Amino acid sequence: MSGRKIRNMEEFAEISGVSRPTVSKYFHDPNSVRASTRQRIEAALEQHDYRPNVFAMNQNRKLTKNVGIVVPYLADPFFAEIARNIEERCIDAGYSPTLFSSHGDPDLEVEILDSLRALKPAGVLLAPLGRVSDRRAVEAFCSDVPTVLFDSFIEGAGLAFVGSDNPQFSHLIVEYLGRTGEPPCFFEMKNPANPNANKRRVGYIDAMKKMGQEPVIISVDGEGWAFEEIGRDGGIEAIKSGRFSTNTILCSNDRLAIGFLSACYQMGIKVGRDSSCDLRVAGQDDHPFSRFTCPPLTTIAQDYESVSRRAVQILFDAVESGTQSGSGETVLFEGKLIMRDSA
Repeated sequence: MSGRKIRNMEEFAEISGVSRPTVSKYFHDPNSVRASTRQRIEAALEQHDYRPNVFAMNQNRKLTKNVGIVVPYLADPFFAEIARNIEERCIDAGYSPTLFSSHGDPDLEVEILDSLRALKPAGVLLAPLGRVSDRRAVEAFCSDVPTVLFDSFIEGAGLAFVGSDNPQFSHLIVEYLGRTGEPPCFFEMKNPANPNANKRRVGYIDAMKKMGQEPVIISVDGEGWAFEEIGRDGGIEAIKSGRFSTNTILCSNDRLAIGFLSACYQMGIKVGRDSSCDLRVAGQDDHPFSRFTCPPLTTIAQDYESVSRRAVQILFDAVESGTQSGSGETVLFEGKLIMRDSA
């Protein structure tokens, strides 16, 4: 490799003996130039230390290939997994994704949206914080930039919303738990940031009533994204105070359930589905860690693949057709029962 450092495309064009427009054309689509020209450019790439600044190239185009992906909390493996799915689909489609996390902070979420405007993105895939989001800021951004919302719904914002049928999650798990043992109590946070938690509570109440059972909801103190800690501390308090009326606990999400399992361990309570166990515990989401808890967690699996595929498809269809606003359609995917040893 040559010791010379190539700083920009003009210098690379000069040293490779190919015109600047032809070099630019090659980097946008290698098959768009003659085979002999392509060979010359690729030989120069091997010889010299040069890679084009794709971001700068995109900024100079009328329609960039930049795509923003925004999630509420990247440290949560659920969001990391769905972001990974979306990112791979964007790359496969020839786009350049940039991933952002709002870390549960509504002010940071607004700052991210403002920063994305400067990137001139072709579009954005946004999982908003939900209840604590600045709705006006989100709606204004969606009116400026083609945006598909996923996971958390904000009415009237974006081209479309793609997510999970959260009431169906609760119906499915409540029916299973009621059929195989005592009906479940519902364990939740008092102030959940994500509106999906409220939908799951409503689904739980409806499912219990359809079974002829009285809903029992245990709400514990806590807000923000430290679900495991909240589940552990709230679980210990609820168990000590005798708030559970049955031996079956359905948690609002898997991260709360992981914390609740920790509470049970600390208190010497055996969790599982055989007669020697004290409690059955189930969650919702099929969190990437749920299969590795002790015991492995019974849950409802989110359809990561379908949610990511449909969200990306809607966005790219709009981008390629030049559509700025959509029908506001809502696409929901059902969950799947995952039976493990905890229930």
